[in-house]
Amino acid sequence: MPIDATTSFLIILAVGLTTFATRAVPFLLFPEGKEIPAIVQYLGKVLTPAIIGMLVVYCLRDTPVRSVPHGIPEFIAVTVTAVLHVWKRNNLLSIGVGTVLYMLMIQLVF
Repeated sequence: MPIDATTSFLIILAVGLTTFATRAVPFLLFPEGKEIPAIVQYLGKVLTPAIIGMLVVYCLRDTPVRSVPHGIPEFIAVTVTAVLHVWKRNNLLSIGVGTVLYMLMIQLVF
């Protein structure tokens, strides 16, 4: 379903304003020098690991462990990603290497 230029412009404008607002609002709510509430500090510490954990569960939820290859490529890729991240502390590197390794294994090995 094609859309006209005006609708496209309005969609882009809405997305741009929303993106800008999500970036600007924290600076308006918590200006420099103002104490950040304890609950916000707590959420800043716990949400990232919680979200990563949920993403791992989401990605592995349909892993076929009862049929060949029994989740072996997934296990190897997750293990390499975790070890590489603990070793290098680089999100982009560990996720990139784990993804490439997984894709190579399912395309060429399993």
